[in-house]
Amino acid sequence: MLPVIALVGRPNVGKSTLFNRLTRTRDALVADFPGLTRDRQYGIGRVGPRRYVVVDTGGISGGDGVEALMERQVQQAIAEADHLLFLLDARDGVTAGDLDIAAALRRTGKPLTPVVNKIDHLAEALAAAEFHSLGLGDPWLIAAAQGRGVGALMEQVCAALPEAAAETAADAEDRVRVAVVGRPNAGKSTLINRILGEERVVAFDSPGTTRDSVSIPFDVGEHRYTLIDTAGVRRRARVADAVEKFSVIKTLQAIDACHVALLVLDARLGIGEQDATLAGHIVEAGRALVVAVNKWDGLDAEQRQRIKDDYQRRLGFLDFAEVHRISALHGTGVGLLLEAADAAYANAMRDLSTPLLTRLLEDAVQAHQPPLVRGRRIKLRYAHQGGRNPPVIVIHGNQTDALPAAYRRYLVNRFRSALDLAGTPLRLELRAGDNPYAGKHNRLTPRQARKRQRLKDFVRRKR
Repeated sequence: MLPVIALVGRPNVGKSTLFNRLTRTRDALVADFPGLTRDRQYGIGRVGPRRYVVVDTGGISGGDGVEALMERQVQQAIAEADHLLFLLDARDGVTAGDLDIAAALRRTGKPLTPVVNKIDHLAEALAAAEFHSLGLGDPWLIAAAQGRGVGALMEQVCAALPEAAAETAADAEDRVRVAVVGRPNAGKSTLINRILGEERVVAFDSPGTTRDSVSIPFDVGEHRYTLIDTAGVRRRARVADAVEKFSVIKTLQAIDACHVALLVLDARLGIGEQDATLAGHIVEAGRALVVAVNKWDGLDAEQRQRIKDDYQRRLGFLDFAEVHRISALHGTGVGLLLEAADAAYANAMRDLSTPLLTRLLEDAVQAHQPPLVRGRRIKLRYAHQGGRNPPVIVIHGNQTDALPAAYRRYLVNRFRSALDLAGTPLRLELRAGDNPYAGKHNRLTPRQARKRQRLKDFVRRKR
């Protein structure tokens, strides 16, 4: 396994900025806003002489409620880390919170490096002097936003990491990425914690608890997954906070980057317009889909029937997706979600042979002919696969640009039914052959020209 380096410290000292710098990504949400990070965020470090796992954590502030849950996340990150980077703010100096955190980290016995961030526009000697009072050794001075001093820091830290831990690297390319999306307070974080069997992400009975998209790798037997917990997406008119706007962007990016989207619906609130909009984003992105209707327990028969009717009315275009009625809090039906995600991913990545697709196209055309266009029949000749995730079927013919949308839907339904492509959208790409005579004028012989002129004279006399 790769060695683990955890970033800890007070809120707003630059942990997420350093995380993005070390991983050379923008996975962690960054803003000049204390308490923005709440869950553990994992990434592969690419700054330094070797690879390692870097963990971004929430700020330790000693509060209650959500802050207490955030601190439990930090404690779990510390427990699994091989080395700790204790981040401090050069502009704030040593605070009472820093002294408490330093004492707590010293008691863990973990290898520790104090890192003073935000030294840009400050005298280094002056900035470092105050932090010697922590008794943690000489502090490293960096400016994470500009990358100043980060490379030298990681060279020293990597040299102190255990050799045996860095022998093998986990390959994340063969993992099935499952993004859990939905409205705020639909139970996404609770569902992820239930699947993992631990309090991996902060789950609190308040909308907007999750602000960032958090990737969580885990294995079940031989199956390897990466769960992505996302922030809840509300209607655009209700999104006023700049942090929430960035959270929505991260959610849409998670949908685009995943293999399978797990859409969580709140059965007690019903199916709203935002659920339909979010489902539309998933279909447009072409991602395989599993629908989980959460909080199904405790509903009476009338409420359950109303939810089913609302689903058919608002989300009827998701007829290809499996629907599971679950309770993330109690675990009812949760065990079937990963199986459904595996099946949807397998269908999205299937290889479809050209003879099979052409035969299915011929059967569909024979059962229902395409309409006439300007007196000429649209001809669909053969089909082949043009892509995966989602499956793309390319159909060649003539006048394909005039094929009505209703006939396209008919073909999609025929292909999906015959190929049993449950759980994934299917796209058609129509291509028409080039007309070799397009733009070319036929030169008339003298005899043809005289005949044409006689015909024009005859028509003129008749008028």
